[in-house]
Amino acid sequence: MASNLLRLHTKTITTPNPASPFSHTKTLSSSSLPFPSTFLNKTKTLSLSPLCSLTPPNSKEAAIQQAKTCLTTTLEKPLNNLRLTSKLKKLKQPRFRIKIPVADDSPESLSQLALHFFKDLPIKRKGSPVNILVLWPDITSAESAVKAFMSSPASPVEHLDIPSVANGNTRISNTADVAVFLAPEPSQVAVMKTVAELLYPRPVVMFNPKWGFEEEAEFGELSGFVGSFEVIFSFMGLEVKGLLSKRNGVVFKCVRNGVVSGEKWAVLVEEEQGELKLVSAFKTRPSISEVEYVLYNLMAMNSPVTKSVKFFRDLVSNVTGKK
Repeated sequence: MASNLLRLHTKTITTPNPASPFSHTKTLSSSSLPFPSTFLNKTKTLSLSPLCSLTPPNSKEAAIQQAKTCLTTTLEKPLNNLRLTSKLKKLKQPRFRIKIPVADDSPESLSQLALHFFKDLPIKRKGSPVNILVLWPDITSAESAVKAFMSSPASPVEHLDIPSVANGNTRISNTADVAVFLAPEPSQVAVMKTVAELLYPRPVVMFNPKWGFEEEAEFGELSGFVGSFEVIFSFMGLEVKGLLSKRNGVVFKCVRNGVVSGEKWAVLVEEEQGELKLVSAFKTRPSISEVEYVLYNLMAMNSPVTKSVKFFRDLVSNVTGKK
């Protein structure tokens, strides 16, 4: 059973708050906080709003299942309709992005996450099973994954480390139907771009990159490549602190039925009764300042002073399920 404690990481940002006459600071820290009661003790499915089509996951297992469903349905169409490059028009390569936040990103824990996610990914394709190549940030992670997948020898999943690809290992161009970059480092983006070009027009997936959305503006000419990955599942925790109260919530996106366009980013906050309330929805991923504005206005209605909003990169418990 997954632990009810979450290790949440924040980074320091000081900005003036448009809804408050003073500035606030997010403090750089690592803390363990209880998972919002909504996620642990839901007794009914919440009808949030037409703007938010799915309820956020209530556990690590539910998050994995939702993300698997998103990826499976999104990949089915491109994998069943692969065509060679047209002389008149170059086809767009399918590129998708998934974020399942974890408290532990050690090689062992990420290997277990990959095993749970990819060992039985139910992608429907005519003719043959889908071969998946998982590219790891280092040799230690790749070896850990090979060991973990020994318990599922029939899975059509292969493992390589990105440094070996950078050194000339090009087996991927012949064996993989889909490539997954799992927990890549910012320094490896150029190699990722090379791999994506080798695989064209086959799909590529970026899974739990080790950087935040806000950092991508610093990638220079590679920012466009990273930005070309469509987010199909993302789940980010947040905490709103008032002078006398504290509220939990999430920023959430989950693509349904393989249709990437049109799904909104939902900002939800936990009510006193333990239910999630949709407070806003965005067509594109909201910036920190946009979410801050919404949440400060929300808290201002219930508190004389709003102290801070903390955004967390990591939300769910250890993927191994250990307490």
